Amino acid sequence: MTLETLTLEVRRRGRKGRRAAYRVGAVAHAGNKPAPYRVFHTVTHTEITTMQRISLAAITAAAILMAAFASAPAPAQTPPEADPVHGKALYQACAACHSIDDNDLGPKHRGVVGRRAGSIEDYAYSAALRNSGLTWDKITLDRWLTNPSELVPGTKMYFKIDDPQKRADIIAYLEQLK
Repeated sequence: MTLETLTLEVRRRGRKGRRAAYRVGAVAHAGNKPAPYRVFHTVTHTEITTMQRISLAAITAAAILMAAFASAPAPAQTPPEADPVHGKALYQACAACHSIDDNDLGPKHRGVVGRRAGSIEDYAYSAALRNSGLTWDKITLDRWLTNPSELVPGTKMYFKIDDPQKRADIIAYLEQLK
């Protein structure tokens, strides 16, 4: 997650003087999140000056938010715009092992999107894939085509597609095969 802006806010609450309280905090806006992240602390009159209290609270709030953003995972990449026509052309490389309507070296692909992995009755899946619990959706197929052995260690498939655009196009094509 990327920190876009960090704003410090100070709001006086209550009366002036010894009974004054200040709401001090930081507001962070990140990426395309609709609501900002907020950390606030209320400070009241003590032996230190008002400006010292406000500064300390603001710095603390800002540090909390900055630490949260530093430890937050990076956002997922926006998937590329998929082209099923290009995906059909790319699918020819898959045809070395797969067919649309018949099991071959690999299982048939018609209806693969939405199907539970390892569920075609008349195909001999690896035990790893059959017991994986995966369901083939866009995200799972993308992870599968990126590196099948990493997603399901012990699988029989070894073919990988490094280019995210090519993966998106092939998946778009497979989605049309109902």
